[in-house]
Amino acid sequence: MNLRLLLISHAPTAAMRAGRFPADDALDARGFREAQAARSSLPISDDATAFVSPALCARETMLALGLTAQADAALADLDYGHWRGQRLNDLAAQMPSALAAWTRDPDAAPHGGESFAQVVKRIGRWLDAAGALDSLEAPRVAPDNARDTALSHTRNVVAVTHAPVIRAAIVHVLGASPAIFSRIEIAPLTAVEMQHSRQRGWTWWPASS
Repeated sequence: MNLRLLLISHAPTAAMRAGRFPADDALDARGFREAQAARSSLPISDDATAFVSPALCARETMLALGLTAQADAALADLDYGHWRGQRLNDLAAQMPSALAAWTRDPDAAPHGGESFAQVVKRIGRWLDAAGALDSLEAPRVAPDNARDTALSHTRNVVAVTHAPVIRAAIVHVLGASPAIFSRIEIAPLTAVEMQHSRQRGWTWWPASS
């Protein structure tokens, strides 16, 4: 069985707009409206199985998208440790070296939480487990109807999570060095599509309807 996974970054929060590190913030009215408006443009299949980060902003984004989802700790945001809720500008003034190291070194975790490299390993395990499950269920098809059967045996999954987690998923799927993380930008309500097949494993695709 083929797997089509759509990773969606949660809607923006007031804390994000204020330049603060996340602290399990809720969506404000503006963020909720933006998520509702995005529903019609996101390529979410009607038959998709949905998963969501335990974070409040992700769960409220899923609600705004009109989906019912199962929370999964593997989709949680990067743990910001004692930087949770603090303003980026304040940290830049108070501890510029630590902040600079965190933005450049994927193994750095000066905040006492997770490093980006650790998030790559976490989401990588989740992706590998999901891919292995669907590979075991891959159907045997005759050559003359292989294409039609493949199309009818695609499992659709959607997961609402966080920008760092989606960056990490891209790094894992491409087999790239975690050091490239600062070159990947994921805006709120961005959809990133990945597909898994028995023959190719995971591949990154442009999100499509």
